[in-house]
Amino acid sequence: MRGTPPGISLVRAIRGKDWSLTSYRYVMLLVTFVAYACYHASRKPSSIVKSVLYPDPTKVNGLVTGFYPWPIGEVFLKKEEFVNEHRNVSREKGWAPFNGKDGTSKLGEIDLAFLGCYSLGMYVAGHLGDTLDLRLFLTTGMIGSGIFVCLFGMGYFWNVHSFGFYLVMQMLAGLFQATGWPSVVAVIGNWFGKRKRGLIMGVWNAHTSVGNISGSLLAASVLEFGWGWSFIVPGGLIVMGGILVYMFLAAYPEDVGFSCSQGSATNEEESPIEKRESNGGGGVLPSHGSVSRSSVGLVQACMIPGVIPFALCLFFAKLVAYTFLYWLPFYLSQTEIGGEYVSVKSAGNLSTLFDVGGIFGGILAGYVSDKLRARATTAACFMYAAIPSLLLYRSYGNISKTVNIVLMMTAGLFVNGPYALITTAVSADLGTHSSLRGNSRALATVTAIIDGTGSVGAALGPLLTGFLSTKGWDTVFVMLMLGALIAGLLLSRLVAAEISERASKQLPVSNGQQNCGASASQPLLGDQR
Repeated sequence: MRGTPPGISLVRAIRGKDWSLTSYRYVMLLVTFVAYACYHASRKPSSIVKSVLYPDPTKVNGLVTGFYPWPIGEVFLKKEEFVNEHRNVSREKGWAPFNGKDGTSKLGEIDLAFLGCYSLGMYVAGHLGDTLDLRLFLTTGMIGSGIFVCLFGMGYFWNVHSFGFYLVMQMLAGLFQATGWPSVVAVIGNWFGKRKRGLIMGVWNAHTSVGNISGSLLAASVLEFGWGWSFIVPGGLIVMGGILVYMFLAAYPEDVGFSCSQGSATNEEESPIEKRESNGGGGVLPSHGSVSRSSVGLVQACMIPGVIPFALCLFFAKLVAYTFLYWLPFYLSQTEIGGEYVSVKSAGNLSTLFDVGGIFGGILAGYVSDKLRARATTAACFMYAAIPSLLLYRSYGNISKTVNIVLMMTAGLFVNGPYALITTAVSADLGTHSSLRGNSRALATVTAIIDGTGSVGAALGPLLTGFLSTKGWDTVFVMLMLGALIAGLLLSRLVAAEISERASKQLPVSNGQQNCGASASQPLLGDQR
C-alpha cells in the first residue's frame, strides 16, 4: 500500500491489529516533535563555537578554577579549564578565517548564508510539500541537512581555512533545512482540527526549544575535543531522526486507512476522521492520501486573508528570536555577569534557559489565543511585552547570574511565544481557510510563505548583529526592541478586527442572553472567516 510507512506496517504485523485514531495522533505528534527538534539541534553548533572561532583576547586571560553551584554542579564554569597549555594557546588564536578583525562580520555572513538559503528554499519547499509525499520529502531534507552540518565540522579535521568552504556548507545546509517546517506543520494540520489547536500546537512547538537546548548541550559537551565534533554530533542526530521519519511518519490519515472528508478541516472545529475497513474484516483499504490531492499556488495562498500581515509580523519576530538563537552564547561569554566572565561552554549551557522560557511562552500564547479566540491580539500583546523584557535584560542582566537567568527566561517567554503561535496554530488555521473551498493541500504552502518571510528577518537579524556588536551591545538591543515594536504594529488591523468581532458577538448575549451555549462553538477569530 503506497504511503504506508514501513515501521507502521511492521508494528501491525507484530501486533496483529491496527492502532486507534487517538494512538496514531500521539505517534504523529511524537515523530514530528522529534523530527523538528533534530532540525533545531543541528542549527545550534554555530552559535556555540563562535567564541572559539573568534575569541576575544581581552576575555581569554588564563585559567580560573571554581564552579557555579547552580543548577547541577559543574555545568556553569567561571572559566574554561584546558587540558594543556597548547590547547589554551590554540583557543586564544581562534580559527582562521574567523579570527581576524572582521571575525564577527564573517560569522554574521555565514549565518546570513544559512538563513538566506533557508528562507528562499522555504517557498519552493512549501509547494513541493503539498505536491510530493511528505514522508519521503522530510526524510530527504533531514538526511541532507545532517550531511552538510557534518561536512562543516569536518573542516576542523581537514584543517580547512577557506571562508568559501564554510559559506557553501552553510548555504547547502540551509536549503535542506527548508524542508522541515512546512512539512511538520502540514502533517499536524492534517491530523488535528481547530479545536484547542493553539494549546496543542503550543505544547508541540516546544520541539523548537527542546532542539535548541539539546543542540547547545550536545555541542558544548564535545567542544573540548575540538569544535568540529560540535557539528558532527548534532549532524548525526538529525540523520537518525530522518530514519525515524521514514519508518513511522504517516503524513495523511488516509495513508494508514482513515477517511477524512475533503475540506472537513475548513468547515469543522474537529476533523471527522473515520476508519475505512474492508467487508466485515479488520483490514485497511488502500489509500493514497499523500499523492492524490491537488495543491495551490503561491499567489493563491498569499491571497488568503491574514497571510500577508502575519508573514510580515513574523519577519520581525524571527529577527528578534534568531538573533538570540545565534548570538546569545557569544553575548554571554563576552559580558560580565556578577563581576565575572563565564566560559564558552558555560555560555552555551546558560543560553538554553532562554529556550526554557520559550517553551512556556509557546504554551501560554497558544492557550490564551484559544481562550480569547484571537490569534492576532495574543501575538501582538506578547510582542509589546517583549520590549520591556529586553530592556530589563540588557540593563540588569549583569547584576548576578540569578537575575540574568530570571530576566533571560522572561525575555524568552515573550519573544518565542508569538513566534511559536504564528508558525504553528496561525499557519495551520490559514492553511485550512474557508476561502480555499475545500482544497486541503495548502497547509505546507501557507506555512512556507509565512515562515519563509519570517526567515528573511531571521537572516537579517544575525547579520546586523555581527556588525552592530562591534559598536556595542546596546545598539543590538535597540534593534531588537524596534523589531518587536514593528512586529506588534503590523497586526494592528487584525487586532482591531478581532476586537470588533468579539464586541459584536457579545452584544446579543448582553441583550437576550440566548447565545451563551453557542459561543463555545464559534470559529476562531484568528481564522478571519
